[in-house]
Amino acid sequence: MVKSIVFSAVLLVVSFILYFKYFDMEADYYSPPILATHYNGAQFVGSNTCIECHADIYKTHIETAHYNTSALADSATVKGSFEKGLNTLDLNDVIFEMVQESGALYQHTTIKNRNVQIPPAKFDIVIGSGVRGQTYLTWKDDKLFQLQPSYHTPSDNWINSPGYPSYYLERPIRDACLKCHVTFAENKDFSGQGNEYSKEQIVYGVDCEKCHGPLEKHVSYHKNNKVETPKFVMQFDTLSRLQRLDVCAQCHSGLRSELIKGKSFSFLPGENLNEYSRNVNEETNATLDVHGNQYGLLTQSECFKQSANMDCMTCHDPHKNQRDNASYFNKKCIGCHSLNTVVCTEDNSKVQAMGNNCIACHMPITPSKTMMAQLKKDSLETSFYIRTHLIGVYPE
Repeated sequence: MVKSIVFSAVLLVVSFILYFKYFDMEADYYSPPILATHYNGAQFVGSNTCIECHADIYKTHIETAHYNTSALADSATVKGSFEKGLNTLDLNDVIFEMVQESGALYQHTTIKNRNVQIPPAKFDIVIGSGVRGQTYLTWKDDKLFQLQPSYHTPSDNWINSPGYPSYYLERPIRDACLKCHVTFAENKDFSGQGNEYSKEQIVYGVDCEKCHGPLEKHVSYHKNNKVETPKFVMQFDTLSRLQRLDVCAQCHSGLRSELIKGKSFSFLPGENLNEYSRNVNEETNATLDVHGNQYGLLTQSECFKQSANMDCMTCHDPHKNQRDNASYFNKKCIGCHSLNTVVCTEDNSKVQAMGNNCIACHMPITPSKTMMAQLKKDSLETSFYIRTHLIGVYPE
């Protein structure tokens, strides 16, 4: 009897010791909140988890158009005006009024000459950093639709979204539209053709994990182990030239709406993009457009063809906002061409007039053939102007 009591007491003490040892280990172990889970089981944790170790990179990255290319809609992220007199879009057959109510933003729709009641639609998601403009998405249950009014930055005005008619139309948002503006989204339709998404499985903006892969293992490992050698993260200096290009090409090489393997968000950095998707219609040099296929334009350039290592990051630092920094990009040009003593052959007066700006002459701002919008009710469609990445000589 006494032995039994002693044994039970010892067992109880050992159990308490093991429990509290395990409890302390669990309490000390850092595990970041999960934002979404990739189809391969890897988990996204968001760029906020990068701040502690990469504060300088994070600080500059959040200023980039990539990072700000999508966000939850609120009065800070929506650039269009909700002020009376500046908050309407009047088309031939419909009027849209943008209204702020109870801390949320709504689109009110009035169909002209018809007694039709359209429920207000809430601004739920912002698409676009606002450099050229923004468009907006709304949820209807778990289905995503585009709101018809868009904001046009150069004119500081509401416009009819590109491709819309002058009457009221609901446009479902599918992966082909969404995939280049978010890091990850789970479409409930395996083909990616549906517009029903898991609201809890969307990582907004093009952030660290779009280029470095899901980072839950990386963050957890380095928070719990004092190890400087990077683990569980895609490092670009380990990738081939094509693999580096593929990371950018997933968004900058056309729609790539024909899925070959997996879903629209299945591709991860370090893999072969052409194994996952391709454009339905192969584009020729004549049909490459400055809006959708900067990758195609770049790869047709002599600068690219005659270089063994040139990729997008030869000139662009994805961690910094370098827009309109002509001096920076000119130095990139000179850094290569001075090696071969290549000089500009244009008249000196013209060179001076252009401010010695290589980019202005050899990568001119060009009208898009696919991204066009009607800026006023009775005006013709106007192209969005975007700098071409077909580096070349333009006599005009």
